[in-house]
Amino acid sequence: MNDEITKVLELCASQGRTVLSYEESRNVLSFAGFPLNKMAFAKNLEECLNKAHEIGYPIVLKVVSEDVLHKSDSGGVKINIGSDEELKKAHEEMVESVKNFYPSAKITGFSIEEMVEGVELLIGTNTDEQFGKMIAFGIGGIFVEVYKDVSFRLIPVNEDDILEMIAEIKGKKMLDGYRGQPKVDQSELISFVLGISNLIETYPQIKEMDLNPVVATLEGLKAIDARIILE
Repeated sequence: MNDEITKVLELCASQGRTVLSYEESRNVLSFAGFPLNKMAFAKNLEECLNKAHEIGYPIVLKVVSEDVLHKSDSGGVKINIGSDEELKKAHEEMVESVKNFYPSAKITGFSIEEMVEGVELLIGTNTDEQFGKMIAFGIGGIFVEVYKDVSFRLIPVNEDDILEMIAEIKGKKMLDGYRGQPKVDQSELISFVLGISNLIETYPQIKEMDLNPVVATLEGLKAIDARIILE
């Protein structure tokens, strides 16, 4: 077990929470050794601008709020922001849109993130009442609920299981560098999925984990968005 991960999960449980914050979810992945895109938190527009300069444009702006379950649907995600003026406009539009969608939402801040492009994948886990812990793999991004191109297996999985999951998805051509997209390193992908499977085995109090997207870039896989729910 990793002491840092244990501290994050125990703190959440001690506060009577089952949903980890965005920052806590990313920290769990980071402590477990998974690659992430660069990110910084900001409380207001001034901090957003400062953090954007540190990370470097173009950036992605995301709202941070435990009350906002669907960031994209509510206008809580703005991508490919290339300047201070664009960031100011995006911030204003985001606050207005989120408040319209979730009138009682408490916005605790914003995440400023490195803009990462490539093949968007979904890697997630859930707990089935009958079968137990399961892991999912498929094509990710905003259309995951439309295409439902996902394969499932019981945890723990091995390399053969993951190869079968990859073969089962309809969009597997996307992994081969389709139309100029980066080719997904299969061995790196297998290691990533194995790592998530091992993480859930080690910490069975994790009821659900949603990593969407995990982006396959020219430099390798990077987890971009993370959501963890405890039992």
